Amino acid sequence: MLHMIGLSKSLVVGAALGLVMGCGSSSPKAGGMAGAASGGDTSSGGAVPGGGPNAIGGAEPGGGTPGSSGGGTPGSSGGGTPGNSNGGTPGAMSSAAELAMKLRGKSNFLIGAGNDLNNDHAMDGAYQLGTTVDLHYAYLVGLMSKGGWADWNAGGTFVNVLTDTANAKGVTPMFTLYSMAAAGDGNLAGLSDDSYMKPYFDGLKLLYQRLDAFGKPAVVHFEPDFWAYAEQQSKDSPASMKVNVTANAPDCAGLSNDLIGLGHCMVKLARMYAPKAIIGFHASEWSADDSAATIKFLKAVGADQADIVIADMLDRDAGCFEAAQDPNCQRQGNFYWDETNQTSPNFHEYLAWAKAITSGLGRPMLWWQVPYGVPSATKGGTAGHYRDNRVHYIFTHIQEFIDAGGLGVTFGAGAENQTSPTTDGGQFKAAVGAYFTKPVALR
Repeated sequence: MLHMIGLSKSLVVGAALGLVMGCGSSSPKAGGMAGAASGGDTSSGGAVPGGGPNAIGGAEPGGGTPGSSGGGTPGSSGGGTPGNSNGGTPGAMSSAAELAMKLRGKSNFLIGAGNDLNNDHAMDGAYQLGTTVDLHYAYLVGLMSKGGWADWNAGGTFVNVLTDTANAKGVTPMFTLYSMAAAGDGNLAGLSDDSYMKPYFDGLKLLYQRLDAFGKPAVVHFEPDFWAYAEQQSKDSPASMKVNVTANAPDCAGLSNDLIGLGHCMVKLARMYAPKAIIGFHASEWSADDSAATIKFLKAVGADQADIVIADMLDRDAGCFEAAQDPNCQRQGNFYWDETNQTSPNFHEYLAWAKAITSGLGRPMLWWQVPYGVPSATKGGTAGHYRDNRVHYIFTHIQEFIDAGGLGVTFGAGAENQTSPTTDGGQFKAAVGAYFTKPVALR
């Protein structure tokens, strides 16, 4: 299946950090741009919306004091030979259970949430469930010195507003780095432009330094959708697409100036500057017709040198596409999967793809931005009440996801007007509460 992304219309900096980008299994050819953030560029992934302080994407989101949790000059844990954050040499494998222990101190299948429409981070939905979840994810968008996330608080300490909030709530922070879309979703022209790649690498390094200042484990999710677009546009030949790596990332001298060098540089910088971070590339089901091609491409760019692989099933409720009224939901296709796994599309088909990816890369999978909709025999729905069955299926079939190589699932909406934990009749809150009374062990 193929895919497209849309920007939310009016999200505050909340958990989305300026823009909410919907990422999910569908087609970039099926509906094009889904909208623009308030005050921003009309291109998908365009300029950070708003402008002045406290505006959307402004200088002081979240009300946190710049420099909290590791203020002062961003530093680095620095020295030593870059290694695997899980110990040992780069590329060493940790099981899902071992990674869960590193992140949470316990080895259960992880459950998280994020991407809220809330400017007060302490009030994000992941913290309002009456149950402490494992992960809270948030987007980091835009380029450093060009109005992106790194400019919102002095020294990039907006990252620490989020890490501190998560830590205070007993939750592990997760960051979805979505800066490659700053020129527009699927526009890869900036890869060979120093004016694009220098702020990209500067921001990446700053993110790692802020996580090192935090001093505890966090998850970093590398560029959803970007890798699929890169695979398609390079025609499965990552060495053929030029990327200005070494001129803009001195720590990566000796790596190649192409997609291969880019991916390996992202991993190398993580190991150098944020050794406690758990990092992962994004795998998209729509990137190729054959999972083997996706595995080969992701291995070439270094995904098997990261810790996990991250994937999404769908970024907004299936019923929103069925209703076809919301401009953010104009893709064509059948997105409501058969829970009995008798007709196509169904969950077993998807999990077979996931198993191929985790086996091929030798890395556990974390699912991300899974929609909150409630099952219904009636197609469609209305804003805030669209149908979907992924929450229901996941919580009643956790072992299937573990068997497919799963580490955990994070839930969230990739656009406005979707079903949420405040509009789902209590489905998600009840499911999370019940799960954590007897969490399922990983192995």
